[in-house]
Amino acid sequence: MEKQQHPSLADSICDLRSRKIKRTFFTQIGVLIDWGPIEVVIKKYYTKGKSATGKPSYSGLLLFKMSLLQTWYGLSDYEVEDRVNDSISFSYFCGLHIDEIAPDHSTLSRFRTIMTKAKAYQSLFEEINKQLESHGIIVKTGALIDASVVDTPLKPKGKPKHKVTEDRKDEEEVEVTKDYSDSVDKDAAWLKKGGKYRFGYKKHHLTDEEGLVLGVLTTKASTNEIANLEEVLNTADLPKDIPLKADKGYQSKKNTELLKKRKLKDHILKKAYKNKPLTKWEKKFNKLIGKTRFKVERTFGSIKRWFSGGIARYKGIEKMHTQNLMEALSYNLYRSPGILASKSEN
Repeated sequence: MEKQQHPSLADSICDLRSRKIKRTFFTQIGVLIDWGPIEVVIKKYYTKGKSATGKPSYSGLLLFKMSLLQTWYGLSDYEVEDRVNDSISFSYFCGLHIDEIAPDHSTLSRFRTIMTKAKAYQSLFEEINKQLESHGIIVKTGALIDASVVDTPLKPKGKPKHKVTEDRKDEEEVEVTKDYSDSVDKDAAWLKKGGKYRFGYKKHHLTDEEGLVLGVLTTKASTNEIANLEEVLNTADLPKDIPLKADKGYQSKKNTELLKKRKLKDHILKKAYKNKPLTKWEKKFNKLIGKTRFKVERTFGSIKRWFSGGIARYKGIEKMHTQNLMEALSYNLYRSPGILASKSEN
């Protein structure tokens, strides 16, 4: 008969320390965020009404808080249901009493579907950012822009047998339409990046100079950044006369004119052309811009590491945009207590 394994003292201490960290973070978010305006936004799109058994259904705010936990900890609908039921800190954050049971996974899924169809996550993203800006956490003295590929596991078998868009080319190659099986995400597209074929989407982020996300655009992976700068700029309200920093993939005469029209300073990295290498001044300019521009790349990397981001959890571009918005606002909230603490120290 096998001996029952008991947790060691070290394991118990680590568990308690982890629980304390969670509780501290949840308390900080509770102090930082006024949930009242967020609940007002949710109620515009989601009414709790009655459940199938005639009992009052769960509030939209509770379901949204579960969605935050789900994103922060990289959980599925099933897993977040279990964690809220098992964890005192999770249930406390959601506003549940100790004798209350969390909504089941199907309720959370229906909530996400309803809110996605109503495009409600954009409003929630804007409300949370508005509050963070009022606390001086988001500061719009400059903006950064970049895009990252989000791969989907729902892809066709094998490599594509037709022309595929190559990333960061001035002109896109035409992608031939192909009939896929029902298991394939038909909203996604192929992209050739770094010599490898990728299938999925692109999330385009507009951030402040600390990498906090101001705007999100979701497109198929084959979309070329150089052609959709205006669409990304439309995702956020930027003040005039601030610099916009971006890598050389965004460099074009059209984009230079666009920034001038919008009264934004053009801090896009300079690009060398055939028989026209970079000047000494342009190299110095690129080095200076690069000291800040990397922070938008850090945002993508942090979301991938902290929240298991970078992989499509859902099928279809609308639900993928919901995922990208939830990851962006979760990232902003996750970093907020640390930013506030550093400001108070200074």
